[in-house]
Amino acid sequence: MIKGTGVDLCSIPRMKLHIRSEKFLKRVFSEEEISFALSKACPEQHFAGYYAAREALAKALTLGLWDMGLKNAWVVHGKMGEPQFSFNDILIKILAERGISKAWLSISHERDMAIAFVMLEA
Repeated sequence: MIKGTGVDLCSIPRMKLHIRSEKFLKRVFSEEEISFALSKACPEQHFAGYYAAREALAKALTLGLWDMGLKNAWVVHGKMGEPQFSFNDILIKILAERGISKAWLSISHERDMAIAFVMLEA
């Protein structure tokens, strides 16, 4: 049973400006996300996707991004390179209280935009 859906877009050029700040990177992204994105030719594309994923998750949970917390969820990559969420204990508790057992995530990039779609399942 679907418990929530969310979608978000993030400007890749705008993210390119923000990631110049190490303070911004450390405030918003996990070490794993930073390491993965910076190993790529176009890191801003990955950071924009990660940020859109957080926003889409907050929307699916019907929470504001700041209420959900920037560092309570982050993107990891599965065995086939697919994006997946990892959650800290705070968000695991929120998901459990809402009867959510799975969070599906899709991220895509096209030209100047990154998009993320999240579906929460019971």
